[in-house]
Amino acid sequence: MMEVGRDVMVGLGLGIEKNAGAATSAMDAAGKDGTIRNILSGVNPLGVAVHSFKQPSTREIDHDFLWRTMECLPRRGNISVFNRSYYEEVLVVKVHPEILKNHQRVPKQHHQNVWEGRYSSIRQHEEHLTRNGTRVLKFFLNVSKDEQLARFVSRIDEPEKNWKFSEADIEERKHWDDYQLAYEEAIRETSSQDAPWYVIPADDKRNLRLLVAQAIADEMRLLDLSYPVVTDARRAELSEIRVSLVGEPTPLDCRVSD
Repeated sequence: MMEVGRDVMVGLGLGIEKNAGAATSAMDAAGKDGTIRNILSGVNPLGVAVHSFKQPSTREIDHDFLWRTMECLPRRGNISVFNRSYYEEVLVVKVHPEILKNHQRVPKQHHQNVWEGRYSSIRQHEEHLTRNGTRVLKFFLNVSKDEQLARFVSRIDEPEKNWKFSEADIEERKHWDDYQLAYEEAIRETSSQDAPWYVIPADDKRNLRLLVAQAIADEMRLLDLSYPVVTDARRAELSEIRVSLVGEPTPLDCRVSD
């Protein structure tokens, strides 16, 4: 993955009409942070930005649900990774509809079809990104309920992991079945050929990271990234520049046609 990562960054940097965005979503303790850290270890950090989206701020709630991710979209030739994303608005908010009622300002005439409306907005948003040169990839890290329990217990038992433990995660675990239904519907409604969802088994962390890395590498290869072709005329110019610098011809001279 490290070699592929370098090639991807070179290709994206040179092919300025292209960029890539990846979003991860998962139940708590599925391994999002570790996967992102591991996968990006071989990529030039100058061309990558990771954005984590927690509970929305008051300012963010005052805008539509897609707004807060807009300014984090990748520039041409760059990669953006979202650790959680606007999909939380059809996951957490769907499991906890009181958030929609008490905090989010959805016009009353749209309350009845709010989820269908949000799925439609997401599809249109990702279609827009695709048309404008962004390759959108989405990963659901699918941890089992038993494995999540084991990881929560390890966060309590192992002192070096205590900082990871949150009572809020235990409360969310009580809604496991509701979250599974919300994920199933969100993936079904928003997966497309141009913005696919990858559902990755997450109980085995090493296998999880391998599968995510392979999926990203395969997708990046489809972008057909490459160095620019240097023409004979440009080679001749470079040869002349070299002569002016060091006063002797370069081996490039023999490859320049008349």
